[in-house]
Amino acid sequence: MKTIIIQGSARHDGNTSIIGNVLAKNLKADVIDLCKKNIHSYSYTHEHMEDDFFPLFRSVVEYDLIVFLSPVYWYTMSGLMKNFLDRITDCLKVEKDTGRKLRGKAMAAVSCGSEPIATEGFFIPFTLSASYLGMRNLGNLHTYIDEKTPNEHVLKSLEQFSEKLKREV
Repeated sequence: MKTIIIQGSARHDGNTSIIGNVLAKNLKADVIDLCKKNIHSYSYTHEHMEDDFFPLFRSVVEYDLIVFLSPVYWYTMSGLMKNFLDRITDCLKVEKDTGRKLRGKAMAAVSCGSEPIATEGFFIPFTLSASYLGMRNLGNLHTYIDEKTPNEHVLKSLEQFSEKLKREV
């Protein structure tokens, strides 16, 4: 099982990255940090074709499991993650063969916040996008860091979620 984690935090070394490192170790996954990529927002006229999106996306579709990892920014995913998801539209209109490679792929979403309770509705865009794209949604997990490192409860949740993902891919 080839797994990729797409991390969408504005800080490449923040709390979301800490969660991503634990998850990557548990899943033996590669990590893409969107903060280090130049991905423009979606344009109806497809004017941003020369940014990092297409080369990145062409590599992403070669994985069996795609895990979207985003901090909770104002009750929703980060802008970086939203831009990435919005740009999948280019793969449905411009590079249709690349976009079709998502069909049947497994995906999951993980949030990282500062509170132990998940934000209501946070995962809806991921769930609906998976359905629209014909992907198998293996579930969602909310994590949080209230100090400098994840507590035992969060680490256990990440371990159990990772095992679930490995079983279901």
